[in-house]
Amino acid sequence: MIRICPSILNANFDDLPNEIQRVAAQADLLHLDVMDNVFVPNFTFDLEKSLEIINQSALPVDVHLMIANPDSEAIKFVAANTASITVHFEACHNPQQTLRDIKHKGVRAGLAVKPNTPIEAVEELLPDIDMILVMTVEPGFGGQKFMTEMMPKVEKARSWLRDKGFNDKWIQVDGGISLETIRTAYQAGADTFVAGSAVYRAENPGEMIELLRQEALS
Repeated sequence: MIRICPSILNANFDDLPNEIQRVAAQADLLHLDVMDNVFVPNFTFDLEKSLEIINQSALPVDVHLMIANPDSEAIKFVAANTASITVHFEACHNPQQTLRDIKHKGVRAGLAVKPNTPIEAVEELLPDIDMILVMTVEPGFGGQKFMTEMMPKVEKARSWLRDKGFNDKWIQVDGGISLETIRTAYQAGADTFVAGSAVYRAENPGEMIELLRQEALS
């Protein structure tokens, strides 16, 4: 099974309910990029706006926190429609406790690593992780080029999960996912794909999601 998670980073922020509805029938989750202009040099949504989007979404929401203080802030993004919350390893003071706090709230807990962070940083945390997010661009902006050199990280993470019997944990890739790159990521071991530009710059976003799914499995 694979999951396609359109990111609203490239959607029309002034008409988000309709933008979400355009992908609701085809997508598995809605990916919400929360940036604070501190951890990354960009700003998207504050807590209040994020919760508004989560509560109004026609899809369960996969929250990706690119913020400076996830240890104390992450659980504030839990709402009825929050499916998962991913924090960055680089931003956490105590990633294990933060992951456990998220899971205690009844949502999946993800841990993301930036391109310059070795995947080995997350290995000892695997029991507390529901999803490993391998960034395939530098976080902060949409529309960047997919970094093929991140695929060994995905391969290693998949090997760990397979060897340890962690069959319920996901591997997500985020950045530059398109019809040209999704199969490469899938073959490396990813099963959950964030697609922003490819989906929302398409004439028919819903149809593009189905094309991405087909391409990954072809």
